Amino acid sequence: MQLGFVGLGKMGLNMVTRLERGGHDIVVYDRSAEAVSKAEAVKASGVASLDALVGALKVPRHVWVMVPAGDPTESTIVALSNLLSAGDVIIDGGNTNFHDDQRRAKTLADKQLHYVDAGTSGGIWGLTEGYCLMVGGEADICKRLEPIFLTLAPQDGYLHAGDHGAGHYVKMIHNGIEYGMMQAYAEGFELMHESAYKIDLARVAALWDHGSVVRSWLLQLAARALAEDPGLSALTGYVEDSGEGRWTLLEGIERSVPMPVLTASLFTRFRSRQDNPFGERMLAALRNQFGGHAVKKAK
Repeated sequence: MQLGFVGLGKMGLNMVTRLERGGHDIVVYDRSAEAVSKAEAVKASGVASLDALVGALKVPRHVWVMVPAGDPTESTIVALSNLLSAGDVIIDGGNTNFHDDQRRAKTLADKQLHYVDAGTSGGIWGLTEGYCLMVGGEADICKRLEPIFLTLAPQDGYLHAGDHGAGHYVKMIHNGIEYGMMQAYAEGFELMHESAYKIDLARVAALWDHGSVVRSWLLQLAARALAEDPGLSALTGYVEDSGEGRWTLLEGIERSVPMPVLTASLFTRFRSRQDNPFGERMLAALRNQFGGHAVKKAK
C-alpha cells in the first residue's frame, strides 16, 4: 500500500523501515535532509516538501503525521489539509489530546477529508517488536488502512477503538497506567537498594519476569538498565512528562473517577524537576517556628 509519511524522528524512521520491510510504498518528508536520506537508505522515496509529498501520492492519498505533539502536529495537519483533495486521509500517530482529534475531524470533514487518530505505543523497540496501535475514526476508512496497521503492529496488536478521538483516548489511559506502574517499580527497587541486604537488583528484576505476578515488559527494561548500570549513577533523577498523564487525570476529574495512584505518580515527576523547592522550605520553616526543630541553612 502507498503511504505518505511526515516525521522521521526516533519512532518515525523505524516505522518507515518496518513498513518498507513489509512491502509498502512509502514516500517520506522531514525538515531534516539527513533524516530523509536515512529513510531513502531503507528504500523509502524521499521528497523535499509537503507539496512534493502530496504530488508523489496516488489518489486517494493517505498521509501519516509523526511529528511532536502540539503546534508541530497542528501546523502540519493544517498545511496538508490545504494540499490534499476530497477523499484523502490524514493519520495522526503522535500523542494528541483526544479533544483535538474531535475538533480536527470536523474541520477536515468540511473539506471532505478523512481523519484517523492512531495511538502508537512501542517506542524505540517498535521496529523489531511491533507497535501497539489504538485507532479511532470512521470504520470504513480504518478498514482501508488495515494493511498499514497490521504491518506496524505485532500479532493481535491493532484495535479500531471507536470514532474520532477513541484511539488517542485509549492511548492516553494507557500512558496514565504506565505512569503508575513505573512509579511502583521505582519505589520498590529504591527500597531494596536502601535495605540492609546487598541485593542484586538486576537479578531480582530478571527473576520476577519468570512467573511472578508483577512480570512485564517494563520489568525487562528495568533488568536491562540495572545490568548496564547497577547504581544508575549515570543518571539524574529528573523525570519529564509528555502530557498524557495530565490529560488522564483531568479526564478522571471530569468523570469523578478517583485516580490516587496516577495523581501521586504525576506529582512525583513534578517534584523530580525541582531543586530545593519553596514548599519544602516552608515545611522546614513551620517546624522550626512551632517546635524549635533544627533546620539546615542555605549555603
